[in-house]
Amino acid sequence: MTDLGLRFTVDGPVARVVLDRPEVRNAQTPAMWSALADFGTSLPPEVRVVIVSGEGPSFSAGLDRRLIMGENDLGQEPLLTLGAKPTDEVLELIAKFQSGFSWLRRPEIVSIAAVQGHAVGAGFQLALACDLRVVTPDARFSMREPSLGLVPDLGGTKPLVELVGYSRALEICATSRWVEAAEAKELGLANVVVPADELEATVKDLSDALLGPLPGAIRETKALLLGAADRAYDDQLKAEREAQERRLKELLAALG
Repeated sequence: MTDLGLRFTVDGPVARVVLDRPEVRNAQTPAMWSALADFGTSLPPEVRVVIVSGEGPSFSAGLDRRLIMGENDLGQEPLLTLGAKPTDEVLELIAKFQSGFSWLRRPEIVSIAAVQGHAVGAGFQLALACDLRVVTPDARFSMREPSLGLVPDLGGTKPLVELVGYSRALEICATSRWVEAAEAKELGLANVVVPADELEATVKDLSDALLGPLPGAIRETKALLLGAADRAYDDQLKAEREAQERRLKELLAALG
């Protein structure tokens, strides 16, 4: 789908998504979000790891500014014109946009963002949609939506709060400031910072490590961790018991 600025590949248990609009720092469009959602829906069941990266020096500079208002040469509707539509239609459209990101949190896959250069707005939210982030020293994150009079609406607010806490998340969003790679590592936004020439190898090593355990164990563990913040301690213990019971049954069935 290079015409949309995306490349998708599936190689056994590993799928790759490459943002491929380097001439505009991989700026995103709603058509790209729709294609992302379709790719997530169509993933073969054997896929266990999804790697998201950007072509060129930037991960993603966010929404293509030509789509905010007025005429554009992309053949897509400016986002501000959505405000003239009925409420139900606007909410449905935004839900479709969000689905391009939300599938990356599904328990049956582990998603990795390989981030270099700019990760701005929708680019920041795409990185946040992934479970893990491997970044280079020049990586820079910024949530620019509030500075444009908008709100982050592609699913990035929840993982941001989970990673850095409410107060820091509010400060990052409300000021739209840059979070450099070193601070991202300190805050927990980045799992590791590696030299640019080691990014690909580091992501591969991480992917290989994730493929080691049995898939059912990773699936159940990710589901437990995703729900942990919303459960009371006793409820989490119950969820652990139920998950382990399912794993024991699956292992027993596999042994015949």
